[in-house]
Amino acid sequence: MKYNKLVDIDVSVICLGTMTFGEQNTEAEGHEQLSYAVDNGVNFIDTAEMYSVPAREETQGSSERIIGSWLKNQQRDKLVIGTKATGPAPWNSYLRGGPNFSKAQLTKALNDSLSRLQTDYVDLYQLHWPERKTNYFGQLGYVHDETDQWEENFRAILETLQGFVEEGKVRKIGISNETAWGFHKFLQLADKYNLPRIQSVQNPYSLLNRAYEVGMAEISIREKAGLLAYSPLAFGMLTGKYIDKKLPEKARLTLFPRMARYSSEACFKATELYAATASKHNLSLAEMSLAFINQQPFVTTNIIGATNMTQLKENIGSATITLSKEIIEEINAVQQLIPNPAP
Repeated sequence: MKYNKLVDIDVSVICLGTMTFGEQNTEAEGHEQLSYAVDNGVNFIDTAEMYSVPAREETQGSSERIIGSWLKNQQRDKLVIGTKATGPAPWNSYLRGGPNFSKAQLTKALNDSLSRLQTDYVDLYQLHWPERKTNYFGQLGYVHDETDQWEENFRAILETLQGFVEEGKVRKIGISNETAWGFHKFLQLADKYNLPRIQSVQNPYSLLNRAYEVGMAEISIREKAGLLAYSPLAFGMLTGKYIDKKLPEKARLTLFPRMARYSSEACFKATELYAATASKHNLSLAEMSLAFINQQPFVTTNIIGATNMTQLKENIGSATITLSKEIIEEINAVQQLIPNPAP
């Protein structure tokens, strides 16, 4: 396993994502995945108070609970646990009566996560998506609201997170589904008021969505706050299992067809071209897709998710693969032909 730095913490280049725990995976299956991952060098585990996915009140917190029932029997100091506080949305009013990032709400969110995880601290605490009005989750067509003033809100959030760090409940802080402006503003205010700096950004990044390379990647490198890449296989599209628009039994897009971010005609076409490149070089499409992310200089870790052990083993194994210059050039040729079909 390869490791990168999250400031002064060594984290595996492969991170185990757990949003399927409690929905597509049982507690026993979750424990099996966790143990296999750790036995094979993975030390970074990602979750969120909202999980499992798709989000619903009946399963909210289930991923953290499954991790917690496993974590209590592990060497806690050998593991890096990251979780996230849910942002506001029209569909999640069941969570804390409508989540926001006030001090009271973030305090409750963190304490509830710690309870479910059966630990007294998390290594990385992240804001799952912005509270302000902006674009995320692939939304295009930004419409600015002049009344949405945010500088003091950013500062208040950082002051709350500083309190968590001082209490010993949080080691590092991060953001997720954030824009370049939000990323910059958090860093600027942290420096201005001597508050904790953002150390990571958990945003989507895959062969079907390389938008992070525009603006965000430069900030990550220059400010030493790397990307925690999520959806690296684009909801399974980049495994090749949906080629020819097949819908395998129990696959995510079969079970949850509304999760269509990576299902456009352009995505199918690009996937076919990437699959041809992988086959030409005796790689699976998943291996090539993950290895591409693993070797990007702005990436701290690649958050993989699996619903069975075969998938998990292949995903973790991608850490041993280095793509040649020839393969990278062929990948970039597809990107030029069909750029970012799933923003």
